[in-house]
Amino acid sequence: MTPLTPRTRETATPHPTLLHLDSSADLPADSVSRRLTGLFVSGWRDRHGERGHRYRDLSADPVPPLTPAYTTLGRRVEREGFVPPAKVPALIADAAEEREWRQTAPLVDELLAADTLLLGVPMYNLSVPASLKAWIDRVTFPGAFTDPDSGESLLRDTRVICVLARGGAYGPGTPREQSDFQAPYLRAYFGNLGVTDLTVVAAELTRVDVLHHLAGLEDLAAASLAAAEETIRSLVRPA
Repeated sequence: MTPLTPRTRETATPHPTLLHLDSSADLPADSVSRRLTGLFVSGWRDRHGERGHRYRDLSADPVPPLTPAYTTLGRRVEREGFVPPAKVPALIADAAEEREWRQTAPLVDELLAADTLLLGVPMYNLSVPASLKAWIDRVTFPGAFTDPDSGESLLRDTRVICVLARGGAYGPGTPREQSDFQAPYLRAYFGNLGVTDLTVVAAELTRVDVLHHLAGLEDLAAASLAAAEETIRSLVRPA
């Protein structure tokens, strides 16, 4: 297996790169998170063109769940002191581990190469979709995002934008605020990876048209969606 050589910030090309991941199981016409990430991508392309945009639909093309071979290889890497991805192939012991690394390395490479990571994240059962969690579990390979020389995060300069869609209301001050395990999880996860530029944009009450107990909240839903759209537009505009 040929080792990957992910782009680091020191060797980055001047053209910006965007890694765009959608995780909604809905069709595009029914998915608020997909429409909102699409709005960002449209503005990004207007500024930067098609080049540098990488897209994954995690629902249509799911990332395989972890196997014992993945965890065994990960522990071996940890014992070696969290070696960089390019040196992982030298530690692979068998075909099962090679298969796991072959499924993992391109995802690590894509994230390391991205200047901006854009996530479309609907709320499923108070948290993130399983399709996104599978990507998170696999891409977070031991040592993949740590500079082996300085110990600093290789994602410290990566901008992460999480676009959330929630069928109900979970924002600050709402009765269900404490039931939000979506935004706090994403903040904690990316913070743990050393990401310092994290923006969370949430559209609330997105199922007001189908859930009877939300009747009467249509104006609030429309205002939340409009605010999310405006925030996304502002994230694309030049500073």
